[in-house]
Amino acid sequence: MLSRPAVGLFLDRPLVTRFLIAVILINAVTLGLETFPPAMEQAGGLLRVVDRACLAIFVVELTARLYAQGLRFFRNGWNVFDFVIVGISLVPAGAGFSVLRALRILRVLRVVSVTPSLRRVVDGLGRALPGMGSVFLLILLIYYIAAVIATKLFAVSFPEWFGSLGASAYSLFQIMTLESWSMGIVRPVMEVYPHAWAFFVPFILMTTFAVMNLIVGLIVNSMQEAASEETRGEAQVFEDKVLARLAEIERKLDGRG
Repeated sequence: MLSRPAVGLFLDRPLVTRFLIAVILINAVTLGLETFPPAMEQAGGLLRVVDRACLAIFVVELTARLYAQGLRFFRNGWNVFDFVIVGISLVPAGAGFSVLRALRILRVLRVVSVTPSLRRVVDGLGRALPGMGSVFLLILLIYYIAAVIATKLFAVSFPEWFGSLGASAYSLFQIMTLESWSMGIVRPVMEVYPHAWAFFVPFILMTTFAVMNLIVGLIVNSMQEAASEETRGEAQVFEDKVLARLAEIERKLDGRG
């Protein structure tokens, strides 16, 4: 029987990782083809067999990881994520759980946990959330102030866009996304209020460019921090595996002596 360190080293091999990514992508294509009635009529049985085979591979992989890592398996958030995703797929479709069949597509998200570069992106987004909270609060303040001003200035002539605080906020959101902001809203308003550009242009500069670039900067900085911590974590894991392997070799040598 293989030792736990040996199983762990095998699962961490690049070849095994590439194989798992291939299985995830094949499973994704299979689940997509199941949504096409012509494909199900011609090869429905084959698609279901491939789907079950992919699920079986995922179950074997997670079982092996659980054996190799023991309770440490649940200390890793990505392991728990994979465990939940595969566990949902194992729930029977009947007995009121038929909606869970649609959630099988969540298996595709396993490519995030298997691919280090994608994990860094997700970790960076998660780390950026606390800092982004302050930025979102700033955006809300800007929106509230701008919506009140826009309602006071333009509600009489353009009630469909600025007739209330909610309508003004929605119109300003459209302007921030630059979706038909000029010909759709600003230019018609400027025909009645020629100096309205003095309100809209600073609003666009503050929200679309300055604040959004600040959010991007926070995300990039968080991704760099996540990458550096992941590198340190990988080095620590490798060191632990080497020490475990050396301890195992030492036990074997002592047994021979």
